[in-house]
Amino acid sequence: MAVKLVLYHNPSCSKSRGADGILKARGADYQTVRYLDDPLTEDELKELLDILDDPPAALVRKDPHFKSLGLDAADYTDRDSVAALLAAHPRLMERPVVVKGDRAVIGRPPERIEALL
Repeated sequence: MAVKLVLYHNPSCSKSRGADGILKARGADYQTVRYLDDPLTEDELKELLDILDDPPAALVRKDPHFKSLGLDAADYTDRDSVAALLAAHPRLMERPVVVKGDRAVIGRPPERIEALL
């Protein structure tokens, strides 16, 4: 049985569209999760963080929206705080994220996706 691939995708993000293109070009059989349309629960986020190759803080976008919420990056460095934040504010999730079996990577740069495959 093939290892399941999942792309956590935001189609309005060029990096996320690039990841989708990489997977299609490789002929990968994968599931797309549009996490803004179908947000992950806190428990689902914890499961994702448990297999992420990066530290939990890497999954949080420190963009203008983050700053407009008055958040401090130092408060979101551990698994539980990151999961709670992203459950409440899904658009702060870094993208794209690709999961293969029991491993996940943030696809920035895109070469990380190639390495995972």
